[in-house]
Amino acid sequence: MSEPKIEFYRHHLGQAEKQACLDTLDSLFLTTGPACARFEVEFAQFLGVGQAVTMANCTVALELVLRALGVGPGDEVITTPMTFIATANAVLHAGARPVFVDVEPATGNLDASLAEAAITPRTKAILPVHLYGAMCDVRALRALADMRGLWLVADCAHAVEATRDGLTSAQLVDAACYSFYATKNLACGEGGAVACDSEDLAERLRILRLHGMSKGAADRYSGRYRHWDMVALGFKANLADINASLLLPQMPGLLARLARREEIARAYARGLAGLPGVQLPGLPAGQGVRHGRHLFTIWVNQRDRFLSMLEELGIGVAVNYRAVHLLEYYRQRFGYQAGDFPQAERIGHCTLSLPFYPGLRDDEVQRVIEAVGETARALAG
Repeated sequence: MSEPKIEFYRHHLGQAEKQACLDTLDSLFLTTGPACARFEVEFAQFLGVGQAVTMANCTVALELVLRALGVGPGDEVITTPMTFIATANAVLHAGARPVFVDVEPATGNLDASLAEAAITPRTKAILPVHLYGAMCDVRALRALADMRGLWLVADCAHAVEATRDGLTSAQLVDAACYSFYATKNLACGEGGAVACDSEDLAERLRILRLHGMSKGAADRYSGRYRHWDMVALGFKANLADINASLLLPQMPGLLARLARREEIARAYARGLAGLPGVQLPGLPAGQGVRHGRHLFTIWVNQRDRFLSMLEELGIGVAVNYRAVHLLEYYRQRFGYQAGDFPQAERIGHCTLSLPFYPGLRDDEVQRVIEAVGETARALAG
């Protein structure tokens, strides 16, 4: 009898999250209310900034931040082609144009040394992504943004726990956007947040996420009814208390779960070292580096054959990510072609993500290592 499949991902939510959700169902507010407010306080404190604003997802968080900072039609935003499509799509939804810059060959993060050459009179912001959970060179990008009068907004969907040079992913940027999607280290199925130090930006985002209304439901219906006004053309982008109730019990265990993922990452690194045609992404340079460990990705020769063979061995896999500029929509709209961003293209053609979550057992980790080794040796001939 064959062994059961090792799923690519299994969530860690348990009894505490179930009870928190039940408590919310027994309360007054299901939509944005006290649970969202409590989470915003705890999340901002964890990240070491003054403000956090919950959102329906990270994609809309990115769009609303850009809009709140005045980015719109005719503007350009420098970003990376090695990311999920949501990053570049958010720029388009804000009415601006994403301008891609190639990535570091070792980490896959936006190459800060190439960003200045991409700046034009239309550039309004730089939007880096902390790929896999490894922070990019925020200090270099901050210096560039300040020198050229640009906003710096970080896509931190992979990087809740990450640090570099003693900074969290929310520090030194004008705004940081997070995802609480089902597979994220902090998850509620669908959700997101913006973290920042600006009270003014946070207040604008709270208005924009609720149709541009001056008061949310919790403000209108806690105590005596209070009238509201529409002060901006906003969106429906708020998080519900049901989702926030799933996030709150996870906060105290964030670093403990990170420690388990770090154990798994070290086991993978030891077990996969020296395999033919298998490369591991490098770690960022600098002091005080803590990898967020959202994904464990390997770069392999003959990726699609490698992927298929692992699936036949009962190992769940994913591809994170194909280079955005070579996807059909971006090729047709902007005329991108192979060779435009060679490092992102190289990674996009060879990247493969392995099962990686706190509930992964040691014997399952060993099975993954053995399957990757078997596949690598078979393809090496």
